[in-house]
Formats: sequence, structure tokens, C-alpha cells
Amino acid sequence: MGNGASQTQLYIGIDGGGTKCRATIYCPKQGVLGTGLGGPANPLHGFERTLESIMVSTQQALQDAGLSLQTVHTLVAGLGLAGVNLPNLYEQIGQWQHPFKKMYLTTDLHTACIGAHEGEDGAVIITGTGSCGFACVDNHSVSYGGHGFAQGDKGSGAWCGLEGLKAVLLDLDGLGPHTELTALFKLHFNTSSAMGIAEQMAGQPSSSYAKLARMVLGAADKGDPIAKAIVKEGALYISMMARRLLEIKPPRLSMIGGLAEPLQKWLSDDIAELITEPKQPPELGAVYFAQHSFAQEIEQVK
Repeated sequence: MGNGASQTQLYIGIDGGGTKCRATIYCPKQGVLGTGLGGPANPLHGFERTLESIMVSTQQALQDAGLSLQTVHTLVAGLGLAGVNLPNLYEQIGQWQHPFKKMYLTTDLHTACIGAHEGEDGAVIITGTGSCGFACVDNHSVSYGGHGFAQGDKGSGAWCGLEGLKAVLLDLDGLGPHTELTALFKLHFNTSSAMGIAEQMAGQPSSSYAKLARMVLGAADKGDPIAKAIVKEGALYISMMARRLLEIKPPRLSMIGGLAEPLQKWLSDDIAELITEPKQPPELGAVYFAQHSFAQEIEQVK
């Protein structure tokens, strides 16, 4: 994907979501040189925190590559971030006085799709802290979901955790059916009271709810009716999203994110059998996006 750009130019691909930020430094001639990991990078849940996570992951990647921190000024960066599907957040990040040689910004969905299909046409569903879907065929793209927590993101880790939490609070108050999740949550929060759990979760970000999702999925796998109902509802939504994406006939469909693997067996059979492994991770999709954008800019200057 060099498109005439120098084979020695260094690129950095950054994939930022609600829980973590991954960075990969790449050289067309040598391949991946280094990787780094930072904290949450969804500007919807904290603009300054997002910039901090981008820089932490970038610095780690530079160190991993054995490069000096000053090398950051020579990097061409591709950023795929959650939340920048909202125009005002895209504008905010776009105005950032970044340290890179060049910076190209798009959504985490876009870079995830580029990576999953190595730049070819395809569709991708992200089921991580949030949930959303994207497909691109013949330069025509569609996207669904990604409305943010808590008004959307059904089938995501945050949604799953929140639904589990609500069921546990109802059980503890004697206002809802008993669920095996209650014992798991009491242990997790180290309290037996509904108010004790509610207090600990008050004002918490989506990533804190996403951490509860594994317990919900685990209890569903063991047959707990409440947990099963939650997971089935989330999986039904993801299956419906997949069918919408398939309307433009993408040649491949991939699922990525922390819940992709455990959720797959709960999807509708027709959707589950269509899902293929992503060819590359989103951060390499961000690298491809940076390479392509940089090459286009060079061509325009010529």
C-alpha cells in the first residue's frame, strides 16, 4: 500500500476504544517495528484522557521499537478512534496540536474494516466496550450502531455488564428473579447490599461496566436463565446488525473486540457461519489508512 511513498517512511497506526488504545509502528521495508498499549481513548468519555492514552501507547511503541522519543516527529500517524463518528469530536481531535509529522483521522470502525480485510471490500462488527458495524463495497460504505453508552451499544461489553448489574440489583432488593450473577457480583464488589454495589458503580465510565460482561457471559454458558436472556438479546441485535451490513453484499464479514469470540456461538446460525477471522488487527488497518492517505497527499502536491 506504499503508493509511491518512501519505503523507509515510518508510520504509526493507533486504534483507540473505550477500554484501551493500541499503537503499532510500521516500516514498509521492515514491517512491524514496535507496539504499545495505553488506556481508554474514546473522546466521548474524556478528551484529555484520549490524548494521554494516544501518547502513552505511542511512547511505548517507540521504546519497543528501540527508537528515541524524538522520532515521534517523523511518524506519519493513522488514528482510528471510537467516538469520532460524532462530528464535533472529529473536529476536536482534528484540531489537536499533535506531535506527528502528519496525522490522518478516521473512526475505529473504518480502520478495523481496513485491517480485517487488508484494504479490500468487506464488513466488520466491533463488539468490545461498545458495539457498531461498518461495511464498504465499491467505495460505498454504511455504518450502524455506535450510538454510545448508555443510549445504544447493545450487545457490547458495557451494555452486557449494565444489564447484568440491573438484574442483580433487582434480585438483591427482592423485586426480580434470582440469578447466579448475584453471588458473582457480590464477590466482585465485596459487598452484599444493593446500595453498596450501586454506590461503587455510580458515575463509572462504560469501561467499568464492560469489565462485568465476562461474568454475564460465563453465567450464560453455565445456563443461568437471566444471564442467558441478556446474552441472547445482545446476540440477536448483533445478528440483526450483520444482516443490515450484508445488504450491500460485502465479500467478507469479520467480528473483532473483546466479546467477538465468546458472543459468536450465541449469534443466529446463518450469521455465525459467515464470520471469518480478521486478516490484520485494527492498528494495522490504521497504518494502511495512514499510508494510503499520505500517498494521496503526495500525489496531489505533484
